[in-house]
Amino acid sequence: MLHTSSQQSSPEQREREQRFTQAPYRSYLYSYPHKTAYRDLHPAQSLKELWERDQTDYHFLYMHIPFCGVRCGFCNLFTLPDRRVDVHEQYVDALQRQAEQWAPWFQNRSFSRFAIGGGTPTLLEASQLNRLFDIAEHTMGLDPMLASISVETSPETVTADRMRVLKDRLVDRVSMGIQSFVEEEAAAIYRPQKPRLAEESLEALMSYQFPLVNVDLIYGLPGQNADTWLYSLEKAISYGPGEIFIYPLYTRENTILKPEQIRSAGDDIRLSLYHIARQRLESAGYRQYSMRRFAKDNPFDHKNVLPFSCQEEGMVGLGCGARSYTREVHYASRYGVSTAATRSIIEDYVTAERHDTADYGFILSEAEQKRRYILKALLHREGLELSAYEGRFGTDLLGEQPDLVELLGTGLAELDAGILRLTTDGLAYSDAIGDELISGEVRELMNGYILR
Repeated sequence: MLHTSSQQSSPEQREREQRFTQAPYRSYLYSYPHKTAYRDLHPAQSLKELWERDQTDYHFLYMHIPFCGVRCGFCNLFTLPDRRVDVHEQYVDALQRQAEQWAPWFQNRSFSRFAIGGGTPTLLEASQLNRLFDIAEHTMGLDPMLASISVETSPETVTADRMRVLKDRLVDRVSMGIQSFVEEEAAAIYRPQKPRLAEESLEALMSYQFPLVNVDLIYGLPGQNADTWLYSLEKAISYGPGEIFIYPLYTRENTILKPEQIRSAGDDIRLSLYHIARQRLESAGYRQYSMRRFAKDNPFDHKNVLPFSCQEEGMVGLGCGARSYTREVHYASRYGVSTAATRSIIEDYVTAERHDTADYGFILSEAEQKRRYILKALLHREGLELSAYEGRFGTDLLGEQPDLVELLGTGLAELDAGILRLTTDGLAYSDAIGDELISGEVRELMNGYILR
């Protein structure tokens, strides 16, 4: 095992380590390249030709439902507060038309994962929610016995009719965003829920015995301290969900909460709260899989789920705001955060007659394909297998990626049995490490992005 600790390192190594540790919270790279690196594609890409070139064996089908009851103070996702049933129905009609146009390209391909996210998909009435599964199965060809199926929900939408749809359609994982069980903290991020509603909804959700329930919590909220954070953790653990995600609070200029509302750098307690959560979750039987994900062993032996790479190529995104990934091209609809921009983009989607070209996205050079492959593996506990990288790209990972060699010299990563992975300390600094590994081209595009 190659693992250099900071206590035994040289001044140069300590200086490299400080680059990561002095500013641990920079950005959340849940995908790469980031959506703010997308631009107009000239010429527009034919989706039929794009998917014909795709080399992926199994695919991830994703549907984006961009509606929420309210916009949370930290949210900069593509969502629109809109509860109107007729608006939801028009949107699902458009998603159906899009799926019908895309379906011929996937007739001989298999989906190993299916997720409905947003937004809050369960804001839809049960009949419209059921339509989404009909589209997935009858139009796109999803076999629910060969795919893991995940749906996002919220406390106020856990109703018997909606949950019955999820049970009947063989959903494996239901994820609920609670964020905090403390009323003052929930109010500080503009969430309308009362703690009792969150508790009752989670109790109801657990009673349906889905194979996996996830609870989302946020640390670093205004007014939060170690005691209140631990209170929310204990509440979540007490219900026995198979998975708990912990997210550091991020704010941007375009969110309701502003960056200055997070404590100043000298009084930022997010890292200490992270360590409290990691230790408590591990003591409760949860294993850490990434900086954010902690889960218990939960085999899906009720299905024969097809394999899917963590690099998430072959992602087929239906709906306005969804992204799609092939090996060479990532594409999506335009991105907006303001109510006016989001509503306008959704209206364009609903009225569009054709969805067969990609005119907005990012074309990945081989160097960016390598960068994505590295980031998607390294930021998870499984790590990056050197032989897999060489088999994919025909080159030596450490020989051509000196920044990874440098990372190994910090004590935040280790090389063991041919697998490069972050150490326990390294996982805590995932958002800094990921940010350091963004290419110069992508960073320039991100910095130059003008948000609507």
